[in-house]
Amino acid sequence: MEIVGAVLEHSGAEPPFGTSAPLSVCRLELDAPGPGELLVRIEVAGVCHSDLSVVDGSRIRPTPMLLGHEASGIVEALGDHTLTEGTLPDGTDRLAVGDRVAMTFLPRCGACAGCATGGRLPCEVGSAANNAGTLLGGGIRLHRDGHAVSHHLGVSAFATHAVVNRASVVRVDPDIPAEVAALLGCAVLTGGGAVLNSARPEPGEAVMVVGLGGVGMAAVLVALSLGHHVIGVDAVEQKLATARDLGVTETYTPQQLLDTGVRAPVVIEAAGNARAFETALAATAVGGRTVTVGLPAPDARATISPLLLTAEARTIIGSYLGSAVPSRDIPLFAQLWREGRLPVEKLISSHIHLDELNEAMDALAEGRALRQLIVFEPKALEKPKAHEKPKAHGPDDHQKENG
Repeated sequence: MEIVGAVLEHSGAEPPFGTSAPLSVCRLELDAPGPGELLVRIEVAGVCHSDLSVVDGSRIRPTPMLLGHEASGIVEALGDHTLTEGTLPDGTDRLAVGDRVAMTFLPRCGACAGCATGGRLPCEVGSAANNAGTLLGGGIRLHRDGHAVSHHLGVSAFATHAVVNRASVVRVDPDIPAEVAALLGCAVLTGGGAVLNSARPEPGEAVMVVGLGGVGMAAVLVALSLGHHVIGVDAVEQKLATARDLGVTETYTPQQLLDTGVRAPVVIEAAGNARAFETALAATAVGGRTVTVGLPAPDARATISPLLLTAEARTIIGSYLGSAVPSRDIPLFAQLWREGRLPVEKLISSHIHLDELNEAMDALAEGRALRQLIVFEPKALEKPKAHEKPKAHGPDDHQKENG
């Protein structure tokens, strides 16, 4: 089928991207879903630093590549499914045409050594596929003028439709709005997962978040939803103001943090640069945990005092995708949203169109936006009717699939 999407022609373009225009909106051919795959009509897609890192060359990926990985959509078709119960981590979820799904940027095969760690380590097979620009099964379903176009993190959501592996989506109930579902699959899963799965703060422990972008703010919201005192740190005053609007009562710039000597037992670094990591480490209390979830440039280096780690019995934890199992954690975050405890809509800076992506990358790079959402279907922003109930899935559902 023919689709419209935003393709990155080459990495490493010079900013401003609104002028260099590394992303071009064009028509592509999308193959039908193969075994274990599905066709999704994209409703909403978020603009994330993981997209920007490919645009500016911080992350080397094969190009041309159709970007986008944080999204939600509606299942339109199912391929010939070969996945059987127990293949996916939860082994229970079913899909049917018409279901809303949240996309996730690291599919889990369920069988490798990484998948056996309950989310602590990334899936080895999924990571290899992401690096190669393919789907989990190794195939490419995107073409332009007869030439293959690589997939971004198994999703490629900056388009009207996507074919993805079953392991790249999690079904969400219809009461979860499309824009919320999109954020649950990346920003919340990464930032919130760092709190929930990696830091695991004890009751009464304060949580400090260094770097208040989309992922950092998601960590803030999840920590607040769990009842923790949250300390926000960022060099941009507007982001500190936003954190205060979200309910954070204690905020600092990095210099203010250094001057005051404030420390916390749990510190999450979500900025993705070496200086932020050093700031987070210095602000970690005796016996505390520093969780780093940001993705700095591959050649970035930070200075650590091994003696300090030993003398103060401190721990550094790396957390990729929030050490999450999407099929386990997305429903949990969805329930927190449903209860009014996790207002992830507050992460949304603006709604944009597909042809505004280059300018959106500038806004992200300059720290002027948390989450800009591309809206493919305006009706996706409509709130569910109050009487709408989550759809029940039974053994007689048409075109369902066991995962």
